[in-house]
Amino acid sequence: MAELERKQLKKSLKPHWVWAIAFGSAIGWGAFVLPTDWIGDAGPLGVIIGILLGAVLMMVIGVSYGYLIKKFPVTGGEFSYAYIGFGRKWAFVAGWFLTLGYICIVALNASALALLAKFLFPQFAAAGTLYNIAGYDVSIVQILIASLALVVFALLNIRGASFSGKTQFVFSIILILGILMLAAGAITAEGPSLTNLTPAFEPSKPAIASILTILAVAPFAYVGFDNIPQAAEEFKFESKKAFGLIIWSLIAAGLAYSFMITITASTLPWQELITQINEQNSVWGTGDAIESYMGRIGVFIIAAAICMGIFTGLNGFYLSASRLTFAMGRARILPNAFRSLHRKYQTPYVGILFTMGVCLIAPWFGREALLWVVDMSSTGVAIAYFFCTATAYKVFKWSEKSKSTNQASIAAPGKKFLALLGMISSLVFLALLLVPGSPAALGRESLIALGVWVLLGVLFYLFNSRRYNKLSEEELNYLILGKEKI
Repeated sequence: MAELERKQLKKSLKPHWVWAIAFGSAIGWGAFVLPTDWIGDAGPLGVIIGILLGAVLMMVIGVSYGYLIKKFPVTGGEFSYAYIGFGRKWAFVAGWFLTLGYICIVALNASALALLAKFLFPQFAAAGTLYNIAGYDVSIVQILIASLALVVFALLNIRGASFSGKTQFVFSIILILGILMLAAGAITAEGPSLTNLTPAFEPSKPAIASILTILAVAPFAYVGFDNIPQAAEEFKFESKKAFGLIIWSLIAAGLAYSFMITITASTLPWQELITQINEQNSVWGTGDAIESYMGRIGVFIIAAAICMGIFTGLNGFYLSASRLTFAMGRARILPNAFRSLHRKYQTPYVGILFTMGVCLIAPWFGREALLWVVDMSSTGVAIAYFFCTATAYKVFKWSEKSKSTNQASIAAPGKKFLALLGMISSLVFLALLLVPGSPAALGRESLIALGVWVLLGVLFYLFNSRRYNKLSEEELNYLILGKEKI
């Protein structure tokens, strides 16, 4: 064991910072950019029901996370949990797909910042237009804005988890204040009314189809609460508190999404609002809706809120992507560089730079790429959720008499049932995305990009599998979990 070096991360994160990492990452830019897209697909009530139902299902999945974090407080999250439940090969599958999810969200947040610039300063953002993709003009200014954000937040994350945690909490509080100010404006202004939320569902399809359309993106909408297990090794508090932080972050995120959907849809009869946005070829429908009753003041309030959402997303997912690739590098399934720590700040800087490098591709594809990447990220995250809940299902027993091959198993029938529900939910999410004809099936572009990521994963695995599979069970337990026996 002596020759197997296992570097560890510094314990520096406080509970309210970890909550902010989860909440801020789950909200991100989506609550401020996507409401009009979602409302057009499902109707206001369809979106709200789908989003809140998604939060409940995430809480069910969160039960499995809470227990596994408490039992195995190491970085790596679902990579580590899949190893515990299914062994080394499936651990790589879970880790690689989750890496996809995290990197996609980093790219999404940076691209959303360029979208915001195009809405606020259209002439400036249009300077140096290069080409058009799916009806969206891509300019060098937008590319530079998104790229600058990626570089700046990569450098900030290299400075350390405590710095990221402090800034994340401040950003999250400003974000919440922004939503409350928009709600107050909607209540006091003359135009907005709850009667504008009718019809409740998109009239052209059944209500259940509307709800399922939104439910399918729940893994994307709430991805961020699972940043908590990625930071577990850096907790400066007892790991048993993680479950409570997961639940409170999901409650706060569900309410924030619901507030923004209600605020947006109340500005005008929502079908008229969507038609108007489409006819005007609006860059940012939600911004137009807010401007209709609060003017430019409202625009700058929501702009400040979305900036905070983007910053929290960049911060949180840089942290998680780098910790996940660090854990995989430490297990010797990714190149040795990924397990290196920065000399001064002791952070997994190679994973941060790798994430930045991949994400710098996204700004060149414009607005439409955002929607393609949402679907891809949902797929990666749903796969990771499945492995977490399936591992928890294997660990929990129906009774003391039940047999189990897992040494860490305990009798907990209620938690085992919730883990089973979590497994089913994860498979439903995947089916909605991957089964042709589903109301939320992946488009061609998303499937192509997903195929490229799978191919890249195969190459990484083949390149590193020899030394990974050569490790004994005790050696791999030590590298992944910090102990020789599970």
